[in-house]
Amino acid sequence: MSRRRPTALDLVDVFVYVVILGLTVQFLPGVLSESFVLTLLTAVLLKAVLEVVLALKTRVIRSIRSADAPLRRVAAIATLVLILPGSKLLVLWLVDVVFGDAVRLGGFFAVTGLIVVLMLARAGVRRVLAPRTPADG
Repeated sequence: MSRRRPTALDLVDVFVYVVILGLTVQFLPGVLSESFVLTLLTAVLLKAVLEVVLALKTRVIRSIRSADAPLRRVAAIATLVLILPGSKLLVLWLVDVVFGDAVRLGGFFAVTGLIVVLMLARAGVRRVLAPRTPADG
């Protein structure tokens, strides 16, 4: 895997994640972060994990589309089916290992909802920040 330098969009993603995590901590009793610094570090951890998972999902979807043999397609689909819940369990495990009891993101379904909201917020902010062309009006 090639390493890439963080971009301004990566920083914006982290800020969006901090806002969403802060709101989640504020309004959902099962989600806890003991300080703003921990919320910020959790956002950075989530950004890193979600980027890796997104790259992996993209690679698996590409292999599903390009598979020439049915067995390869089934294996790629099975891999994708394992990645989807596995990524949420990975997030829960990493947060527990890195932050212990100082950060709690709830259970599997809470993390799933949180990740969906994070990805939607990310997409929305990126859409707002996307450069406009003269054809856009």
